[in-house]
Amino acid sequence: MKRRLFVATSAAVVLTGCSNFTNGLNENATVRRVLSSAEGLNHALIGTHGMAKTYRDSDVDRQFRVNGFDTPSDSHYTSLVRAGFAGYKLVVDGAVDRPQVFTLAELHALSSYNEVTRHDCVEGWSAIGKWAGVPLGKLLALAQPAHGARYVIFHCFDRASDGTAYYESLDLVQAAHPQTVLALQLNDKPLDPDHGAPVRLRVPTQLGYKSAKWVYRLEIAAALPGKGGYWEDQGYEWYAGI
Repeated sequence: MKRRLFVATSAAVVLTGCSNFTNGLNENATVRRVLSSAEGLNHALIGTHGMAKTYRDSDVDRQFRVNGFDTPSDSHYTSLVRAGFAGYKLVVDGAVDRPQVFTLAELHALSSYNEVTRHDCVEGWSAIGKWAGVPLGKLLALAQPAHGARYVIFHCFDRASDGTAYYESLDLVQAAHPQTVLALQLNDKPLDPDHGAPVRLRVPTQLGYKSAKWVYRLEIAAALPGKGGYWEDQGYEWYAGI
């Protein structure tokens, strides 16, 4: 049911979404209307409470495919890489009662998630990885979202070719899902820069473009900027459940 619904609503964009190249369908108003009209039904029927399938360690793709934009090459990010991310800080702010700032060491101390799940890209490929990190719900509980808060907006180090800053978002229900995690490790090793180091979002219940890389800030908000994410602003579904 889930797969059929996704295919029916998203086949038109199967060749875009996770890489830098674009497709003329992105500019097609009819395609955008179909995606927009199907999203509410998709969210209502599939929901955000089901669990993504888990796999065995023997199923892991040790050469896990790289997706998304090129690894950031600006001076700030490259200086963090050279220092082994010693100066990295994750900010959790916005509509919260207790704003938080975490060093990478503090995030590792909070890490309690370790699970093998599949990454499904809208381009049509998938890869199985062993992910470890901090359940996002744990960080939200520490920050205590304020009354009226509805969303988590993920701000990232990477930018599109036109300089647009990459961002993504989830609602608080999706963010609190037990498999939604801020990943710190992939296949028993710290994330490398190409895979989103030092921190990336992992949402195995949704398509890969929701799993934003190079995250440095979680902004809790009552409303979404734009349509909720870089790719969503190009016409993709905000809720990308599979």
